[in-house]
Amino acid sequence: MATLDDLRTTASTLPGSEERATTGGAAWFVRNKLYAWECHPWPSTPEPVRAIIASELVVGVKIADAIDALALREMEPRVFLPATTPWGEPKIAFRMADIDVDHLAELVIEAWRVQAPNYLRREYDESVG
Repeated sequence: MATLDDLRTTASTLPGSEERATTGGAAWFVRNKLYAWECHPWPSTPEPVRAIIASELVVGVKIADAIDALALREMEPRVFLPATTPWGEPKIAFRMADIDVDHLAELVIEAWRVQAPNYLRREYDESVG
């Protein structure tokens, strides 16, 4: 089971990453572009998904392609939720209680890569070898 502290640990290794408190909870940005966030049960969220978000910790991340989101949802429907809202697509939301720390780190790093400028991606790649 992953936690927000696990997300924070991964995000802290990413160049230009910044955590901010938002109305919906914690959110992570790179160069003012949102890449990961704690989901909040907004009225615009479909009711079945809103009930899940209201009852447990759910995190959303940007992804490269909507097809990737569909694949994740089909492979692990217990972990990855149906679409939360049409805004900010492509993205995926997942239950933190059902994801392991390594998979969380992979999703967060990939979300950061989607939003980060080339020079920050190069800096990160050089730092990890």
